Amino acid sequence: MSDPVKPQRFVSLDVFRGGTIFLMILVNTAGPGARAYEQLIHAKWIGFTLADLIFPTFLFAMGNAMSFAMRRPLPAGPYLARLLRRGAIIFALGFLMYWFPFVRHGDAGWELIPFAQTRVPGVLQRLALCYVLAGLIVRWLDWRVVLGVCGALLLGYWAILLHFGVPGDVFGKMGNAGTRFDMWLLSPGHLYKKDGGFDPEGFLGTLPAVVNVLAGYLAGLLIQRGNDLRDALRVMLMAGLACIAAAHAWEPWFPIAKKLWTSPFVLLTTGLDLLLLGWTIWIIELRGKQGGVRFFTILGRNPLAIYLFSEMFVTVLNMVPLGEDGVYDWVGIHLFQAIAPGAFGSLLCALAYTMVCWAVGWWMDRKGLILKA
Repeated sequence: MSDPVKPQRFVSLDVFRGGTIFLMILVNTAGPGARAYEQLIHAKWIGFTLADLIFPTFLFAMGNAMSFAMRRPLPAGPYLARLLRRGAIIFALGFLMYWFPFVRHGDAGWELIPFAQTRVPGVLQRLALCYVLAGLIVRWLDWRVVLGVCGALLLGYWAILLHFGVPGDVFGKMGNAGTRFDMWLLSPGHLYKKDGGFDPEGFLGTLPAVVNVLAGYLAGLLIQRGNDLRDALRVMLMAGLACIAAAHAWEPWFPIAKKLWTSPFVLLTTGLDLLLLGWTIWIIELRGKQGGVRFFTILGRNPLAIYLFSEMFVTVLNMVPLGEDGVYDWVGIHLFQAIAPGAFGSLLCALAYTMVCWAVGWWMDRKGLILKA
């Protein structure tokens, strides 16, 4: 039986990616004045919440999109040039986003934020590095070899943490090999400022994060090459459950921790993403359900632009004083906390801001504007 639906554009992927962007903004801009719901806050260290699933899901979606983009492979030279150019642009955008708004108000008035105090690692930076490394792997290696590379990266990362971390603290924030490498490579001013010197997007954690991208790529190949989409979804279901089981089996020796991006964390998030993407494909491609599709595709077609806007616009709002707070903080505290005190008010504030970002995406979609690196 042939695949019943072969759309030129993989709508399910846009919906999947759009839902990820929606949750990413929701989590990143929790309303002030009250603590958000626990599932919308990253685990402090060991453990797992819904918020922890968002970034690896975006990496997975990127790998899935990569499999579709490579249906017509370029010659090696142009391919490498485009891969490296895109990676460099995304990395630079991430760096500039953390430097933004480039100035601050000091004792002597407005001054330039020093380059030495600007964070180098970050979300987009890890995305860029994973994109380049995964792009190099999938361009020249057969899918079976890619599976072996995934295993080698997960086991190799575990070995590095065990052998190069501080004895007795190999999985600790400051004793793990990743933190030691970041502090050797960069000055403290170039690292994350809010977690005691530990950077959750440090460079060593890129190695296991590449597996999230490769998993998305392999899932994309499975969807495209299978004769029956239902058979592909069955394989995704079994693979997803196997990854989740493997993550929990490994957990006693290697904890699940998003900030350290441990190998069991990769397996757990990959398993969940396989199930979520499979469910999305089943609903949209097989059952033909279209309710809410456009809402999420608006976000999914312009993820980079909307993410950058969401991060920078909230910074701009809080640069504008209103009472003793910035505009966003004032609205969150004096409006949403007055309407619904506590975590629900925080959620309402975040939802309202997320819808502002969605409106920007809607405008871009209506104008046919798509920002690509």
